[in-house]
Amino acid sequence: MANTITTTSFLTPFHFHSPRCSIPTPNSAKAFTVPRRKAISLIFSTYILSDIGTTLAQQQQQPRRFREYVDSFDGYSFNYPSNWIQVRGAGADIFFRDPYILDENISVEVSSPSSSKFKTVEDLGPPEEAGKKVLGQYLTEFMSTRIGVKRESSILNTTSRVADDGKLYYQVEANIKSYASNNELAVMPQDRVVRLEWDRRYLSVLGVENNQLYELRLQVPENVFLEEENELRRVMESFRANKILR
Repeated sequence: MANTITTTSFLTPFHFHSPRCSIPTPNSAKAFTVPRRKAISLIFSTYILSDIGTTLAQQQQQPRRFREYVDSFDGYSFNYPSNWIQVRGAGADIFFRDPYILDENISVEVSSPSSSKFKTVEDLGPPEEAGKKVLGQYLTEFMSTRIGVKRESSILNTTSRVADDGKLYYQVEANIKSYASNNELAVMPQDRVVRLEWDRRYLSVLGVENNQLYELRLQVPENVFLEEENELRRVMESFRANKILR
């Protein structure tokens, strides 16, 4: 899932060569003395990086485990990777993210029952029309006031399926790239070099229940999606909008 960090030990012995004497003088030895606190700090940092690298390597080799999240109050459920952590105050109804790849996350949005009355997901139109609305919402949320920022977006796929609960769900896949200038205030065009900031895949699942629209959102860097596609699609297929019993 993630890149393995390989660290090289810094405890490489120094070799001194003198044309007159092979034994270093006290002054030369002092010049290469490493303070004890700095040495301890370097050793500690090496252990931390080594531990992280080992953890990431183990996660790549082991099959992904999932947990089920059930919100009986708002009426939805889904499976998510068991090592993902919940982030509170993110603005969504629920939000989980990968502990190492911060751009990889999952969230759920639920429409207000007082502002809209949905009978079926087909109220959004066919999947293609729903895909345009989903992408438009993403672009609105990512709108930037920075000078020189450019976004490129495309809808990759839109589908519909009937899940085992008998409900119709729409699935939307989109790609959004963000470009920015490294010197947006430069007068000459050649001084404004545009670079790619990020390249992400966005996966949405839409369903209707309780007269509300439910949307599961998955965000993942495009290169990570290629490695984790099967697991992420498993998350998408697990999403259910459930009847609220009160």
